[in-house]
Amino acid sequence: MLKFLLQRLIFMIPILLGITLITFIVIHLAPGGPAEIQAEMSLKASAQAIENLKRLYGLDKPLHIQYINWLKRFVMFDFGTSFVDGRSVIDKIIERIPVTLTINLVSLFFIFLFALPLGIFSAVKRNSLFDKITTIAVFIGFSTPHFWLALLLMILFGVKLGWLPISGLQSLDVSDMTNLELLIDRTHHLILPIFVGSFGGIAGLSRYSRSNMLEVIRQDYIRTARAKGLKEGEVIFRHALRNALMPIVTILGLSVPGLIGGSVIIETLFSIPGMGQLFYASAMARDYPTIMGILVIGAFLTLIGNLLADIGYAVVDPRVKMGEK
Repeated sequence: MLKFLLQRLIFMIPILLGITLITFIVIHLAPGGPAEIQAEMSLKASAQAIENLKRLYGLDKPLHIQYINWLKRFVMFDFGTSFVDGRSVIDKIIERIPVTLTINLVSLFFIFLFALPLGIFSAVKRNSLFDKITTIAVFIGFSTPHFWLALLLMILFGVKLGWLPISGLQSLDVSDMTNLELLIDRTHHLILPIFVGSFGGIAGLSRYSRSNMLEVIRQDYIRTARAKGLKEGEVIFRHALRNALMPIVTILGLSVPGLIGGSVIIETLFSIPGMGQLFYASAMARDYPTIMGILVIGAFLTLIGNLLADIGYAVVDPRVKMGEK
């Protein structure tokens, strides 16, 4: 297994370099650059001022030279400085990670907490009233855009009823709050973003787990277990569930990048200072160093997620040998 892990880690290096190269080229193909966007904010900006900004940012050099210079810094774990405020990209990312990580971990917890039981019981009780109700609810969840649902909830619970805040992470008067009051206040601010982030995930994962469970309970060894007189609960949770979890492990592994990358739509709509909002603002400002920093972290976590999924296969199914994959 150690040999397998080393091979995968070494193989990640050329893949990650290829991703950085493609990403670097694509973001520079977008119309407008940081110098032009900053010049638009000043009516007195001249063509010479724009050229001076390009020279300052190193954008006057050929694209391949820019990439090589960025790669040299990246090898030293330096993503450079932001074009917007001159701060270190690493510092800006580290500042935003805790918020995004908290929101997405809680959302992922609720997704698995509700989706797996829904999918399993829908498969076991196939074509029952419970299965039909959950199927309708899932289709509604699939067809509801995040931004539209977020706006509806903001209008209902924030504007009409006034029960929940609709922006930010905390109220303005937090300096007068105790630790318990601060915790309650932040919880109120996170209810809507977490609900919106979990809604679609619950719908998707519950259908996925249902289809996997249906496929497993039709197998011959499940019929044999029932024929031996085993209790239905033991058949489902001991024999069927473990095999049905195999594809779920892949989804869990691929969820790792989203924990850090965050949701651009949710964080922007609710004005949450997380990684998603930082990425959106950086893209609008053509802040190339910050964009590259966030995308490279996301790519690295995607590769790590795939590796964790492979390891998870071996844990869930002893028949899978890491050296044979």
